[in-house]
Amino acid sequence: MTNKIVLISDDSNFFDYLRCKLELRKSDELFVFNFDDIPDKIHLLETSVLIVNSENAKEKTLELLSIFKSTPIIVMAYNDDDNFKKKCYRAGMLDFMSLLTPDAEFRTRILPALSLAGLLEKNKQYRNILVKNNILTDNNEVFLNYESVIEKELEEINKRKAKAVFIAISPSDKTKLKITPNTIETIILNNIRKNDILMNYAPNKYFLILLNIDLSNAEKLWQKISNNMPYKIYAVLTNITNQKKEQLINESLNKLHQAINLDKTVVNNKAEILNPTNNTRYNINPYNNFKIFRQEFEKKIEQVISPVFYQMQQKYSGKFNGITLEQNSGEGYGSFFIKGKYSSSSFKISCPGFSKINIDITSQKGQQNIDTKRISLEPEELEVGLLQDLLEQFIIEYKREAENDS
Repeated sequence: MTNKIVLISDDSNFFDYLRCKLELRKSDELFVFNFDDIPDKIHLLETSVLIVNSENAKEKTLELLSIFKSTPIIVMAYNDDDNFKKKCYRAGMLDFMSLLTPDAEFRTRILPALSLAGLLEKNKQYRNILVKNNILTDNNEVFLNYESVIEKELEEINKRKAKAVFIAISPSDKTKLKITPNTIETIILNNIRKNDILMNYAPNKYFLILLNIDLSNAEKLWQKISNNMPYKIYAVLTNITNQKKEQLINESLNKLHQAINLDKTVVNNKAEILNPTNNTRYNINPYNNFKIFRQEFEKKIEQVISPVFYQMQQKYSGKFNGITLEQNSGEGYGSFFIKGKYSSSSFKISCPGFSKINIDITSQKGQQNIDTKRISLEPEELEVGLLQDLLEQFIIEYKREAENDS
């Protein structure tokens, strides 16, 4: 393996001093830069190890550490400044050495940095495979197939009886046009730990699993994240306690849209679920007879379901080769269809009785391979934002499956 080592210093003698210590092989490459001559895109240089002489350049060194997030960095200085050292470690430094460190010790301590560089290079190759297969986003560590990730993590959390918090995240409809997905993802990822899991649910909407944390500390962390956002963003925090995947997702999404309507963050274990219009709790079912229930559902079809179906049909028509989108509605139901060469899927909303509205999602490949799932909602929960989310995810999942089949 070729080692690419970068040296940065304001002292030219440092470069000659380090060359002797490094004992480079013929295949190794060495790059040297003064602080004032560092290229603007140095972080794009594929680097095995970065060695920085921080003497008289502490602020510049900390700036460099903030740029190189995935490169092993060794900082060197004459003086052992504990405060500065702590700042460097917090910023991602791998090791700190004195310029007077003996040659043998220096070579011993640089080996872990070179080993880590090799591991990071392998991880980069694996990551490219995950991106190619639509498992991770291209520019950030965000999982695209949230369903399988959540299922696996819930199983592991429940088996170990570990503390964990689930968060559903979204800007409002007005804000989501002002803030890019990359901005949201970057700010969240910069404030969570490496083993926490960020997943994409729909455009600009995310699920986040924070591991080994209680609800109180998760609230503090979310406050820190939201304070860094350029625009207001909403979240629902739920303590993970043996919930099924569908229950966790559906309840979190419902409360997320209530949070947006109420203009606040909701912590499931504490917040009351309020009616946005009259600020009263949902203690009773307002639809006390079948006639009223059906009348209200017909209004939902006219004012919510049909407009959202039409909007999504217009948005995605012609975007996918060989795929057609259709939608229709009738007495007591509304349906949205996706039809392709090898498969078809339907998204049907109906009201079977007094208490619930059902969303039945059916996917079919050939005559035998049929998959169905049902989402049940309270009448007041079926509003524009939630329906847009569910339908958008339905279309994205169909597209992903169609691409895998082809």
